[in-house]
Amino acid sequence: MQNFTFHNPTRILFGAGRIADLPRELPAGARVLITYGGGSVVKTGTLDEVKTTLKDFAVVEFGGIEPNPTYETLMQAVELARREKIDFLLAVGGGSVIDGTKFIAAAIPFEGDPWTILSERAPVRAAVPFGSVLTLPATGSEMNNGAVVTRRATQDKLAFANRLLFPVFSVLDPTKTYTLPARQVANGVVDAFVHIAEQYLTYPADAKVQDRFAEGLLLTLIEEGPKALKDPDNYEVRANLMWTATLALNGLIGAGVPQDWATHMLGHELTVLHGLDHAQTLAVVLPAMLQERRVEKREKLLQYAARVWGLTDGDEEARIDAAIARTRDFFESLGVPTRLSGYGIGADAVPALVAQLERHGMTALGERREIGLDVSRRVFELAT
Repeated sequence: MQNFTFHNPTRILFGAGRIADLPRELPAGARVLITYGGGSVVKTGTLDEVKTTLKDFAVVEFGGIEPNPTYETLMQAVELARREKIDFLLAVGGGSVIDGTKFIAAAIPFEGDPWTILSERAPVRAAVPFGSVLTLPATGSEMNNGAVVTRRATQDKLAFANRLLFPVFSVLDPTKTYTLPARQVANGVVDAFVHIAEQYLTYPADAKVQDRFAEGLLLTLIEEGPKALKDPDNYEVRANLMWTATLALNGLIGAGVPQDWATHMLGHELTVLHGLDHAQTLAVVLPAMLQERRVEKREKLLQYAARVWGLTDGDEEARIDAAIARTRDFFESLGVPTRLSGYGIGADAVPALVAQLERHGMTALGERREIGLDVSRRVFELAT
């Protein structure tokens, strides 16, 4: 296990009814900008519940943040926040809203072009504090300091992170997930699963705690994901899924271990060029990535096969094949296709996807930085 420092300052308010605790979490006299997405929090009444709880605060609203938040939309929120002298942000929604709010928080006090935070990794030296009310467990953005933003005009989808962009607090009320469409529930399970895989399916690092923790989270998703689709109002199931998605990417299972993230980088280009949901891209790329890199990931794939899927008998290559097949079958069982053809995308799309990776400098990916464009091309081809 490598040396590491683990720091996560986000306070978690977990359980039914925790929105009522919001006034105690916000600074007295704060001018609050509530950010949200396409309107589901309006239809379900969650937004009204939040606003009622904050009746003693000055509150401004900004809605319309997309499932893949765009720079163009987020800059409108930045302008509004500057105009209204906002000093606290509250994201109400899923990972995209929280990601977008992180960018808003960094961009409000930023001097210069805020896009350079993503395009040139310009340093973020100040950020407006923010919290979140999570309604869609998937990305872990409610307890980490990273985000992904798309610039529609240039077809760029870029990630950034900064120590100033941890949420001050996040409210995790499992009852707020009851009304999610099945597609979003399934996407959330896949998203969390692949987050864990990116930190686990690399190479052995004698990190027994992180390995067992990651395996436990994967087993929980395999057990509880299908139940959430069959029994949407089961509080215990929803609570376990929500907490698993948070723990999948709050930094803990990745502390002191090698991390991959190549699947995410390839997936980003599928979203930008073809409009697939983020989780859909991960379901497509991960099985192909594991197949292409089965030699480099051999030891961890065998461990994954044994500990997660119970595959311990027979030839080692056959066990690896079976583990990859079980992964694909699990995603498919949730209703998430795992091949590009399932989304109407053919092999003719591969050159443009590879060109996008090259344009974004994604030419040395993976836990050992050895995935070049040739390997990425083969992964996309396997995924068709």
